[in-house]
Amino acid sequence: MDSIIEKLTKKIALARLGGGKKRIEKQHAKKKLTARERVEYLLDEGSFEEIGMLVTHRTTDFGMEKEMYYGDGVVTGYGTIEGRLVYVFAQDFTVFGGALSETHAEKICKIMDHAVKVGAPIIGLNDSGGARIQEGVKSLGGYADIFFRNVQASGVVPQLSAIMGPCAGGAVYSPAMTDFTIMVEDTSYMFVTGPNVVKTVTNEDITAEELGGASTHSTKSGVAHITSANDITCLNDLKKLLNYLPQNNKETPLKLPYKLRNEVREKLENIVPENPNKPYDMHEVINGIIDENSFFEIHKNYADNIIVGFARIAGRSIGIVANQPMSLAGCLDVDSSIKGARFTRFCDCFNIPLLVLVDVPGFLPGTHQEWNGIITNGAKLLYALSEATVPRVTVITRKAYGGAYDVMNSKHIGADMNFAWPMAEIAVMGAKGAAEIIFKKEIREAENPEAKWKEKEAEYAEKFADPYRAAKRGFIDEVILPKNTRRKLIKAFQMLEKKKVSTPHRKHGNIPL
Repeated sequence: MDSIIEKLTKKIALARLGGGKKRIEKQHAKKKLTARERVEYLLDEGSFEEIGMLVTHRTTDFGMEKEMYYGDGVVTGYGTIEGRLVYVFAQDFTVFGGALSETHAEKICKIMDHAVKVGAPIIGLNDSGGARIQEGVKSLGGYADIFFRNVQASGVVPQLSAIMGPCAGGAVYSPAMTDFTIMVEDTSYMFVTGPNVVKTVTNEDITAEELGGASTHSTKSGVAHITSANDITCLNDLKKLLNYLPQNNKETPLKLPYKLRNEVREKLENIVPENPNKPYDMHEVINGIIDENSFFEIHKNYADNIIVGFARIAGRSIGIVANQPMSLAGCLDVDSSIKGARFTRFCDCFNIPLLVLVDVPGFLPGTHQEWNGIITNGAKLLYALSEATVPRVTVITRKAYGGAYDVMNSKHIGADMNFAWPMAEIAVMGAKGAAEIIFKKEIREAENPEAKWKEKEAEYAEKFADPYRAAKRGFIDEVILPKNTRRKLIKAFQMLEKKKVSTPHRKHGNIPL
């Protein structure tokens, strides 16, 4: 019996060593944790249960039968984060550079299947050079098996990806189909083809960091939703993000205990400038409305003319979509529309109520926008909000002009409660431009065209540039003082807690992708 126990103990010890001490030291020298260290830090102490520890690859070509490592380059299993069940896989760069093989993929697929069956989040810690080339089509088939499961799990359980090293070729498409992607600065990158191939094909000289580093994907492409300074920060960010999410699409997010008190916020009275053309930071409005220090921003450095993120109001998890007057005056453009639509659809999948804060002068004009599809891309945000059945509340803080008024969760596309601050301007366009069009002849024929223009601008503003005409029609449920906004929102979301919507039977809609 002792020999049997000793045999198992040795196998477990070998599995825990991964690619060996030297490769572990190399990983540490790059300021990176090993796969097992990442899993142990991410999960509650002692909660990890490993699946497939003694799996090995089946390849005999190219001398691969001489290199066998237990686990085959990926650590898989389940455990808890703050007591909540999660499934996790962590690719082990010390074994064949984390390259994906047939058995490596099978291990990942197994935990993904378990996660969907029991309704728990899937977390992938990616650190892999791509497909294991010694296996040929078998490794490619392994990727496809994972991709298929990403799609089947989409909207069923939350899927979170952390890029904690290289992620190249086919490997990038699994994270791309998950709900959120976090990248570690300086040590991670993602691209379909690497710098060497780019050089050969296009003659461009570019580094891996420039081509697909965390900064590139968080600012230019939008592939990365969050960037983290190092492995530890990344794992902490995963834990924080998970805190706002439910376990699956049949549950609601955890509501923290909260005792109502004086919810008036006087500082909200002084944020919006008297000059309607002067910018202000919508983050100040958000922070004045939500529970203290509860905002977790998503896509912070991408398309910053719109803000999206999670927060809590009276302990309740909500998603926020807000125009940002500090950038492009808060106009909607191609990137911000996509960003807002994607976030909206995630919240709707997982029963997270939506708060939309509006200060939008319209869609950004110009050939660049038109040629890059602002029509279909703008329609994505319109479609996403129109489709959403979660509780939806809107607050118009200042401008709501033209088609952008409709798009930003107006009453007409199904918003449940629509509030406006007294300085809100709800109109087809700004008073100056409207006066120029409506009174063009009068202005041109006037003795003093400039004075006449200002007169007509004031006339239009008096008629349309306030929230009361919309309130008379019921398009605005209530005009409220800014300081009372938090109290109104707490009550509105409380009232909408049991909201149910019956939608037409269909396989799925056809969002303008």
